[in-house]
Amino acid sequence: MASISSSTNTAFDVPTLVSQLMAVERKPIDDLNTKISSYQTKISSFGTLSSLISTLQSSASALSSSLSKTTATPSNAAALASTSDSTAVPGTYSVNVSQLAQAQNLVAAGQTSSNTAIGNGTPTTLTFDFGTISGGTLTNGIYSGASFTSNGNGTASVVIDSTNNTLEGIRDAINSAGMGVTATLVNDGSGTPWRLALTSTESGATNSLKITTSGGDGTLDSLLAYDPAGTQNMTQTQAAQNASLTVNGIAITSASNTVSGAIQGVTLSLQGITASPAALTVARDATAMKTAASAFVDAYNALATQMKSRSAYGLDGANSGTLAGDGTLRLMQDQLRGIFNTPATGGIMSSLAEVGIAFQKDGTLKLDDAKFDTALASNFADVKNLFASPGGFATRIASWAQTTLQPGGMIETRTQSLNRYIQQYNDQIDRLEKQMTALEKKYTTEYTNLNLLLSRMNTTSTFLTQQLLTQQSSDK
Repeated sequence: MASISSSTNTAFDVPTLVSQLMAVERKPIDDLNTKISSYQTKISSFGTLSSLISTLQSSASALSSSLSKTTATPSNAAALASTSDSTAVPGTYSVNVSQLAQAQNLVAAGQTSSNTAIGNGTPTTLTFDFGTISGGTLTNGIYSGASFTSNGNGTASVVIDSTNNTLEGIRDAINSAGMGVTATLVNDGSGTPWRLALTSTESGATNSLKITTSGGDGTLDSLLAYDPAGTQNMTQTQAAQNASLTVNGIAITSASNTVSGAIQGVTLSLQGITASPAALTVARDATAMKTAASAFVDAYNALATQMKSRSAYGLDGANSGTLAGDGTLRLMQDQLRGIFNTPATGGIMSSLAEVGIAFQKDGTLKLDDAKFDTALASNFADVKNLFASPGGFATRIASWAQTTLQPGGMIETRTQSLNRYIQQYNDQIDRLEKQMTALEKKYTTEYTNLNLLLSRMNTTSTFLTQQLLTQQSSDK
């Protein structure tokens, strides 16, 4: 009789099997994630280009404005400093400074202490007026026969009472009031060393001081009252005066040592008296212009290089740029080429090459410093027209950059389009993920049930085998 041997059915590794099946099922989701990653890379690339276009826009605007910059250089820097703006007219001016503007200084009689009460503390109002001292004579800081005319800008007051009737308190009260007077304490080293010094914060002859008191404390009046045309209880240590100068022989006075308007577009800072007239040379700022032109070239090259690399096609499609074939990038490149290929109008010069800015074989620009300097020196008006006129290259590029970057411009429109694709793909992924969850549950249930079936079959097989073996044994 034939013998019967037992057979074993192997159970499935359900988690591993389901994982392998789901990896196949998830292939559409993986493909969508790959597309999303690609679009996110495109968006990032447009972000990089936006930054570079913004830099180009700034450099183009700076180049245009640099063509209006001037410098003002004095021959006597110890006596004169100067700045100039775009309205300054190049040329050489003769400046002679005979007197500097200054503010009036007054000093009170000395006191033994800076923090001892002065007077009886009765509230007393100090009133300050500003104006012009005229006529009379000045001897040892005291006027005789002079008159005082208010400048009409109003008076300012401060109250001194028992809370602040020391030199320190008076000083602090005046300074806190912010009324155009600065108070300080000076120690002169004498037996009564502490002296209150007052200075008008504004220089010029019309800013001399007149101080009146009102209230019950006569001690403060005898210390601080000052009327150039009457009683003077303080001593003048410096008179208020205007600056006096000549520009090309024309006499000019100024209440301040900062003089604007004497020379068109130039601000003079008077720092000393000139023994002889100083020459002030106003010239176009060629250094600033060349620096701006170099920055413009660098900004364009950075943008052009990125546009080229990101739009490039690799061999057989491999290693292509992140924006290869993108229509928006191609349009931007075409527009830029159109700007550079369209001549400027309104002047003799029409191309950038005429001022030393020329394209190289790789599509970048190069600045010829010597040629640029020569063009500025020999034909400045046409150089300015070439860049800064309404049809100039810098003007058109700045305008193009603004249009490209503005809300609703090419980059924002393209970015929004890419984001819509990403949203659509994410919506598809959400739907597929729900399907994957259900499918994974289905596979897990099916193969778990199959394992149970196999287990039962194994049990039945074992039982039958045992029965057959028992029967064979009894037959023997």
